[in-house]
Amino acid sequence: MTETEIKPIVLDEINLEEILPQEIEKRSFEIITDELGDTPLIPGTEPIVKRCIHTSADFDYAKNLVFSPGVVDKALAAIENGACIVTDTQMGKAGINKNRLAQYGGEVFCFMSDEDVAQAAKQNGTTRATASMDKAALLNRPLIFAVGNAPTALVRLYELIKEGRIKPELIIGVPVGFVNVVQAKQLILSLTETPYIVARGRKGGSNIAACICNALLYML
Repeated sequence: MTETEIKPIVLDEINLEEILPQEIEKRSFEIITDELGDTPLIPGTEPIVKRCIHTSADFDYAKNLVFSPGVVDKALAAIENGACIVTDTQMGKAGINKNRLAQYGGEVFCFMSDEDVAQAAKQNGTTRATASMDKAALLNRPLIFAVGNAPTALVRLYELIKEGRIKPELIIGVPVGFVNVVQAKQLILSLTETPYIVARGRKGGSNIAACICNALLYML
């Protein structure tokens, strides 16, 4: 069949589900819950896993998200106590519900576009993500790190923690990609005193980092 011979789709022949716009998200989560079936999830992490699936339409997050012991309760307490969120992309920052976070006294920071970060990265021969973590370490605030793009950010966080220069309330380690991504995540998974939520493997992204932050905010 040639391109000109392709039969046009008639809407009346497609079984579209009638649903009001304001009900779409609710219906989406109902579908996710139904399709998860009896897939085992760690109690208390379900809203996070389901929101990652909702954001990506990828059910692998039901299996590849790794949660440190008690991390959800620790993260919620940190947010209630005014923790700020540091991201490694402007996209991640844009996706976080800043008004919701502000209700608890927190702010969202991304230093990737800052001139001093660019200069530090050039001077030290590092990535901007590395330099932005160094700048974040100077903040005198409780911090949650949401990393969805740069594995070098996770590597630097690991180094800063080991040097005793920073003690994050939570690390969300979900960079996506192929170069050093798995290895950087493994560094965070090796931390025994730092709460973390990590997407094991290559999958992730700034949208996933933001949606995990939002899932926590919506749980409060």
